[in-house]
Amino acid sequence: MILDIILVGIVAVITWCVASEGAWGAALMLVSVVISGLLATSLFEVTADFLQNNLADSDEWQHRWDVIALVGLFSGFMFAFRKITERIMPVHIEVQALVYDVTRWAAGLATGYVTMAFLLAAFHTAPLPPDMLGFTPEPQRRGGPLGRSAPDMQWLGFVHHMTETAFRNGANGPIFDGPRFELYPGAEPQILPSFPIRYASRRDRYYGGTPAKASGGSSASPAPSGGGAGRPSGPRF
Repeated sequence: MILDIILVGIVAVITWCVASEGAWGAALMLVSVVISGLLATSLFEVTADFLQNNLADSDEWQHRWDVIALVGLFSGFMFAFRKITERIMPVHIEVQALVYDVTRWAAGLATGYVTMAFLLAAFHTAPLPPDMLGFTPEPQRRGGPLGRSAPDMQWLGFVHHMTETAFRNGANGPIFDGPRFELYPGAEPQILPSFPIRYASRRDRYYGGTPAKASGGSSASPAPSGGGAGRPSGPRF
């Protein structure tokens, strides 16, 4: 229930703030948030590896760089797109009053929801105790209808889909959270996303708990990169 209250509060505040930008401003803000989120989610693991290798690589910092890189990249891209859109945003195009109100509130609500989904996905990467504020990697265990609807999984699925289709660089280009595994020897490799399980396992190991398990009950605790209890292993961009 606490998680739902926080998520609704985030959506409400952002909706109000973005809607105050007007129809054009709200629409451009929505586009900026979506693109910034896609870029940040696709690039944060590479950025976290770079920061770890060049700034600090202790066990504590290995657990911090992911969320710092993810939120930092999102904030940086948003700042850049904000400056760009301020220069290109039309200011002399009149919009019919009804269209104006519908557009600004609809775009504001969509921006709030996307931002909330992104931040909830970023929660997976933070070195916070399991079940904090009612958040768990398994949506079915969360309290409240909004938490169980899994906006974070929707966002991760959206990023995966976009990097698999529109943003993919060639047939063999990287896919966000797209490791391939053989379900049985000799089978054609299948893409099996594992982002929530990998990060849940890391948090459990960090706090001395039992590694997270997949829905089928099998243990999922992949070896972290760097040989320590740090970043979960997985594909990099």
